[in-house]
Amino acid sequence: MPTAPAGDPWRSHTVRIEGVVEEIPGVRTYDLRFLDEAVARSYRFAPGQFNMLHLPGIGEAAISISSDPADPAELAHTVRAVGNVTDALARMQAGDTLMLRGPFGRPWPLADRTGRDVVLVAGGLGLASQRAAIRELARQRSQYASVTVLHGAKEPSGLLYTREYRAWKEAGLVVRSIVDGLPASGAAAGSPGWDGRVGLVTDLLAELTILSERSTVLCCGPDPMMTAVARTAIRQGVAAEEIFLSLERNMACAVRHCGLCQFGPVFVCQDGPVFPFAAIERFLAVAHL
Repeated sequence: MPTAPAGDPWRSHTVRIEGVVEEIPGVRTYDLRFLDEAVARSYRFAPGQFNMLHLPGIGEAAISISSDPADPAELAHTVRAVGNVTDALARMQAGDTLMLRGPFGRPWPLADRTGRDVVLVAGGLGLASQRAAIRELARQRSQYASVTVLHGAKEPSGLLYTREYRAWKEAGLVVRSIVDGLPASGAAAGSPGWDGRVGLVTDLLAELTILSERSTVLCCGPDPMMTAVARTAIRQGVAAEEIFLSLERNMACAVRHCGLCQFGPVFVCQDGPVFPFAAIERFLAVAHL
């Protein structure tokens, strides 16, 4: 599994913001590049891992890496401004610098699932943690029986990376999206401006005819949504051991030291963030754990 450059998980490296893309309201993707060329050459990550972005004097935040692992020199992080660190990051522009340490966490199990039907299910910003996996799967499409991306959001304006859908489809991926709420305008989700599906992402999953014991499901989103996805997949014949969830928890150290991300007997920062549903199902049933 990829580790931090120089093997020191506490060591931060300076990165420069090369570009900023406004994805959806309140959400931006920051393209970062290491200033130290030696660090850039040694850095590697796997889809599903995260970095700690450090703004000196403000703090750190754990953010999933959303770029292509085949080009680790340029790192993309898709961020919603929801706290001190991310609010400060939202005020930064191309050319500004910050600190980064990582990568951390267990990635999506892609290499061990060749030949299978892979289904990625994301709710809202959860697609950011799967974007690296989607790019990896698109590049290695011939190694898998099929690859399907299901993305759900509260309203059309919450659908991430829609400009990339065409490229994903051209690579042989099936891409379907759905919304379940009202747009900011107050019009119904099925009104002009949105001619797609209205409902829950589990509706799309339940309609898939490819789901079977040969399927692997990768899911990221709110805990209740992921639990619903897992149970829907199991009813369709997918083994609990082949359903993987990426958990989001408050992480301050990323090295199992602070204890903030403890989830039952495990720590999300190092034992996760990707877990087999079979291993954590009983903990997800505990409210507010």
